Amino acid sequence: MSKSIALIGYMCAGKTIIGRDLAKAIGRRFYDLDWYIEERYHKKITAMFEDEGEAYFRDVESRMLREAAAFEDIVLSCGGGTPCFNENMRFLNEVSETVYLKASPRTLCDHVKMSRGRRPLLEGKPTEELEAHIAAQLEQRSPFYEQAQHIINIDVLDSFSKVNFVVNEIQRCLGTTEEAVDLNC
Repeated sequence: MSKSIALIGYMCAGKTIIGRDLAKAIGRRFYDLDWYIEERYHKKITAMFEDEGEAYFRDVESRMLREAAAFEDIVLSCGGGTPCFNENMRFLNEVSETVYLKASPRTLCDHVKMSRGRRPLLEGKPTEELEAHIAAQLEQRSPFYEQAQHIINIDVLDSFSKVNFVVNEIQRCLGTTEEAVDLNC
């Protein structure tokens, strides 16, 4: 059995779309932690936040992370805040190959604006305010994200056509291709 792969990073960094394509490319199953939680609890994450609060959700998230991480040979897309709570980053590094999909606040702002999913905390903010909010959260979360075993800059991800490029970069960093090279991953 080889270690599972956990993708981390800010919301809209591309963890789900890249994770799905990476899993397909290397013949593994794909799990999105947020979807997994919603399926197990029969409730949307936004509703959990609204009804029970963030502390409750973070506890559920940590328990479900440990459950999902027990699956063998998967690619797991984690929520943007997952690594930042309850020793989750330490746990992820112990049980999986961790990959931080790193992007600038500008890139993430562009991705949020293109996102089809609802982002209640970010909706309706003007671009400058949105980018400032993302930058502030990134500053808080980066110490956790930067603990990943591999860091891939996804600022190049400005269209769906570049997803394959990022998937190939991750494969090279993880040594899952025959052309494994050192990319300072």
